[in-house]
Amino acid sequence: MFACVCLMQEVQPLDVTELLAYLVRQSEPFLDQIGVRKDVCDKIVGGLCRKHKNQFLLPSLSSGKSTLLDENANDELDLRIASVLQSTGHCYDGGFWTDLSKHHPSDGKRHVAIVTTASLPWMTGTAVNPLFRAAYLAKSERQNVTLLVPWLCKSEQELVYPNNLTFTSPEEQENYIRNWLEERVGFKADFKISFYPGKFSKERRSIIPAGDTSQFVPSKDADIAILEEPEHLNWYHHGKRWTDKFNHVVGVVHTNYLEYIKREKNGALQAFLVKHINNLVTRAYCHKVLRLSAATQDLPKSVICNVHGVNPKFLKIGEKVAAERELGQQAFSKGAYFLGKMVWAKGYKELIDLLAKHKNELDGFKLDVFGNGEDANEVQNTVKRLDLNLNFLKGRDHADDSLHGYKVFINPSISDVLCTATAEALAMGKFVVCADHPSNEYFRSFPNCLTYKTSEDFVARVKEALANEPQPLTPEQRYNLSWEAATQRFMQYSELDRILDSENDVVNLSKTNGKSFTKSVSMPNLSEMVDGGLAFAHYCLTGNEFLRLCTGAIPGTRDYDKQHCKDLHLLPPQVENPIYGW
Repeated sequence: MFACVCLMQEVQPLDVTELLAYLVRQSEPFLDQIGVRKDVCDKIVGGLCRKHKNQFLLPSLSSGKSTLLDENANDELDLRIASVLQSTGHCYDGGFWTDLSKHHPSDGKRHVAIVTTASLPWMTGTAVNPLFRAAYLAKSERQNVTLLVPWLCKSEQELVYPNNLTFTSPEEQENYIRNWLEERVGFKADFKISFYPGKFSKERRSIIPAGDTSQFVPSKDADIAILEEPEHLNWYHHGKRWTDKFNHVVGVVHTNYLEYIKREKNGALQAFLVKHINNLVTRAYCHKVLRLSAATQDLPKSVICNVHGVNPKFLKIGEKVAAERELGQQAFSKGAYFLGKMVWAKGYKELIDLLAKHKNELDGFKLDVFGNGEDANEVQNTVKRLDLNLNFLKGRDHADDSLHGYKVFINPSISDVLCTATAEALAMGKFVVCADHPSNEYFRSFPNCLTYKTSEDFVARVKEALANEPQPLTPEQRYNLSWEAATQRFMQYSELDRILDSENDVVNLSKTNGKSFTKSVSMPNLSEMVDGGLAFAHYCLTGNEFLRLCTGAIPGTRDYDKQHCKDLHLLPPQVENPIYGW
């Protein structure tokens, strides 16, 4: 108590200039949305702090004497505010926009809800990778896990799912998903699968949520949320704020949307708008954001880490190849191949440009191409016109027996964030020839990954791969490609390991005489107020049908429709979400 009184006497309160500096710095996300760059904000903060530079004195922790603070204005301001808060005994437990009555596990186990934008049998990254993540998080049995996937009405299933495969009920699709998963992981994954209403956008070739997705996680289970593609899930989100309903929200960024958008008509303008919308929704709806590679845009609260593994099936293929080579058998009887959905953005343009430019140097080089897609006719006609030696074959699963004999996987794509096919090829013990690009940064440590910077390098790497044999993967390399390792990295970088190990992270509850009560809120955190303001503005904008349509939303997706009500046994939207409240 005496020490606290002494500090209160020694440390002067914050004055108006210091409060303005703190306001500017905490408002950087909002200022960025209106075009004020971070470096401009730093200069303003520095100018305001400079006036008080000689007055910023703090008790030295080592000698007990006053010392000047560091030259950096941000550090000075942090230390100054910290000293004032410490001197007053201030303790902050909430914010102006924060919901303090959050989930508290009654059974002693935490709950993780994984929300994603696609589902099997659509073989896309956001259908497959979150499914494996759910299985391996559930495998540890430290927490209960729910995987929340979109449900498409039958007419839209026919547009999305391959081989005319459709489902008459969510239960039927769930059985398909579970059977597919268990065949690959080799164990029965104990997690729940739930469905939310979704609508398919033909123009964007993606599924957009219909209604408030967060309402499909019961309040009793609203503890930790993992938003796979948080920007995609929240572009048109009109409902409960994720960070209000959940204690901890992690976003996992899968897709380089800006790269795809730039290829469209008026792409530069669209990319500018989408960049700022992505900044807004990730800032407003996530506590932590994981970017699979530096190929994505730099988002608030984000770190870069590969949190994806490969299907265990591919590692088993790699082990079989290594065993055959030890016995002196020929593991690879074929040359090079490329596998990917046949759309220009998936690397076909880059591949054709490279082969056309170095047609003479690669004389006699034959490449088998596996894929189906909207641009198939255009791609094949271009290859025929340029007289390139490409053999087009029907798309198939990368683990198909017919692909085991290929020695070299060629992947020139620069639109990927982290190419799953590259990881799978490395797991199978093959050479991979790929671009020296941020999306391939994680794979550079593998000796069988041959990267190129120029088209001349590409030719050299292809010839090198065809002339040599891949090195067998070490146990450490196999582990680094596995979902066990990916889950461990995810737990670390998302801070779930810290949260799950902490007994008091769910809510700040104190128990006295068998009764629970929350700690009182002192003063609102300015950063949280800014985030809350952005969330509120986004909520207002997405509630207007005209504005939704102007920004490319599917008509009528603010709420789910009658068919969704019938398929998912839901109450009508006007009953579930009355106009007078969320």
